Parts: sequence; structure tokens; C-alpha cells
Amino acid sequence: MVDSGLSAGAVARQLGVAVTTLRTWHQRYGLGPSHHVHGRHRRYTAEDVARLEVMQRLTAEGVPAAEAARWARQIPEGLLHDPAAQRPETPPSHPGGGFTIPVRRAGPAARGFARAAMRLDSAAMREILELAIAAEGVVSTWDNVLRPVLVGIGERHTVTRRLIDVEHLLTRTASEVLGAVSRPTSAVTSARILLACADEEQHSLPLEALTAALAEVGVPCRMLGARVPPSALIDTIKRTGPAVVVVWSQTPATATVDQLQGLPTGSGRPLLLLAGGPGWDAESLPPAVVTPVSLGDALRLAMAAVDATETNT
Repeated sequence: MVDSGLSAGAVARQLGVAVTTLRTWHQRYGLGPSHHVHGRHRRYTAEDVARLEVMQRLTAEGVPAAEAARWARQIPEGLLHDPAAQRPETPPSHPGGGFTIPVRRAGPAARGFARAAMRLDSAAMREILELAIAAEGVVSTWDNVLRPVLVGIGERHTVTRRLIDVEHLLTRTASEVLGAVSRPTSAVTSARILLACADEEQHSLPLEALTAALAEVGVPCRMLGARVPPSALIDTIKRTGPAVVVVWSQTPATATVDQLQGLPTGSGRPLLLLAGGPGWDAESLPPAVVTPVSLGDALRLAMAAVDATETNT
């Protein structure tokens, strides 16, 4: 925390809420920025942010917002980081979220995004992703914001069998934000990269992220989406002649090797075939198939293959 404090936008990202939510908490409950510099907007101090975190934690546990705000305002400054002082004397009248999404060592943006996801706050999730993409790009946003939260949801779901609603809303919101990344002006007919999910694979968000990452550097592609039967993939390859084909599998159940072995060979085959996702067993794949280790790796491999094709033509 610097002496000048934090702006509303910075606090919103840290907490995983929309800026409009902060304004509401300020106007309705008196939890606003207290640091004032003449001629400038008020800024949030460390104490202000700590009180907002108490407010956020209590409302997630089912405490009514007005009661949570009253309690957050009355905690002495020296006790703001004492867990025992952060709970009202009367327990919540009904259970709330009760559990968080683990994001390990991920940064403030991922933690804020996880909090917004748990609240099912799509507006805050959208704002965090849009700001991250504008500042750091698609690949960094995937690696440092989206992926840690998705992994955390998966881990928590394994234990609790819950959070399906959280995953669905997060995925939909992320898909909309990634889809809004400006596409290249090149005609789609010039696309040399083909993206598809494996047969019966429904998790297409990683391919949507790769599509957006390619668009960000001006490279067009075709994305067929979820559950692409091998016959449809083969037909598309024969009709469009891509230099690169990426097939995504999230789970071993959808990663059958025969759907890769049946792809066109000879002069019609792609220059590069990437098997993306944790579903694939690298040791069982055909020798010519490459398994990228990250979104950035897939992006680099695909662009290199396209460049090599264009150089040889």
C-alpha cells in the first residue's frame, strides 16, 4: 500500500467486485475511501480495504449486508486482522457460501476473480477479465487469473460435489469476454489453424482462449467447438487444408487415440497436429503428435507452423 492509497478500480479488482458495488457500499453503508488529497478523488487506505474484506466475508456467510457493514465499521483498527473480532456476536441467521475457491499462490486478480465467482457476480468477473486482458493480454490472463480459479473449482468440486453453478456461470462469462477480443481483419477463408474438441468433449473454453490469443496477434483460425466427431474433423481438414490442427481433451474418457490416428495422411495432412489438454496420455500418442504444455506453448507452436508453411509457399 502506498501513501496515496488505492483507487476504487484497484480495490474492486482486489476484492473481486464491480466498482459500482463499492459505490453502493459507500453510499448505503458508509464503507468508503477515507484518504483525501485536495483536488483529487478520495483513496482507499489499508484500513478501508480491511473493513471491506470483513463486510464481504460476512455477507458471503449469510449475514445481512446492513449488519455486516455495521460490524465492519465498529471493529477497532488494531483488531481488523484478528479473525475472532471479525464475526458478529449473533451467528448468521442462515448458511451462506461457507467455502472458498483455493487459488494457491495466484495473485490478487485471481483471488478477486475467485471471490466474484463464488458470489455468482458475473459483472465483477467480466470487469476483472476485461481489465486483465487489456493490461496483460489473453495468455497471461488465462495463466494467472482464469486457470487457477478453474483448477480450484475442480478441486473443491471433487471434495464437495458442489460449485457446478459457479463453474457454469464463470465459463459463460469468460466465453463472452474471450469472444469479444477483436478478431483479425483477414478473411476466415485464409485461416490455417483449425481448433476442435475431441469426440464427446464438452470443455471448449481452453480453445476459446487460444482463439482469442491468436486473434490478439492477428492470426485467424477456425474453431469448431465442443464434441466434434472424428468424421466431421476429417471432412473439415480435407475441405480447408489447415497447417495446424489442435484437438482438445479435458479427461481421459474423451482422449481416444484412434480419432487422431484416423486423420488424413500424405500431402493432405496438417503440418502440425497438437493434442492439447490433460486428457491425453502423451506416451500413447502417435510419434508425429505434439502435446503443448501451456496455452502460450500452443500459441508459439501454431504460429511457427503457419510461418513455416507461408515461407515454403
